[in-house]
Amino acid sequence: MKRLGLILLLIFSLGVNGASAASKIKPSPSPKWPPVGFTVKGEIYAKVPTVKELVGIASNSKVITAQLAQKVDGVLICQKYSCGAITVASTNGCSWWEVKSKVIGPKNLEDRTITTFGTIRTTTTGTAKKVYKTILLISSEDIERGNKISNINVICHHAPATETLKTNVYTPTVS
Repeated sequence: MKRLGLILLLIFSLGVNGASAASKIKPSPSPKWPPVGFTVKGEIYAKVPTVKELVGIASNSKVITAQLAQKVDGVLICQKYSCGAITVASTNGCSWWEVKSKVIGPKNLEDRTITTFGTIRTTTTGTAKKVYKTILLISSEDIERGNKISNINVICHHAPATETLKTNVYTPTVS
């Protein structure tokens, strides 16, 4: 009963001063430029986000949340397959983004020699100048072996795309 009274008092006090809770919310500040902790190559800024950063990014992105929520055989996609992510931005903006990467890991549980299992080519829509975008890199390689996404190459295209965007294609290496 005490909590109900406190909640009613809070609601009543919000209504009395004439300002709604929504009108007091301030938008998040724009990210700083140039980005801190990013690798820079020409106009492109790129960074592999930490798990904590990715959780924060996903909480503000319906697209990333939906991608991470995909299930394969009843298991979340990145709990079944090796996944990675890259956050990108460009000084001048991009018409579309292309990311090429490799899936590497131990040959098998007995032989820990690092080998390349395949490549991932991901395309996505563009960004305006100085706008951050996080891109998921999803393979079809089981995560159990401890594979990693590496050799990430980011390309900012300025010409309009001549292909379908929002693709993620994993190509296994022929053994």
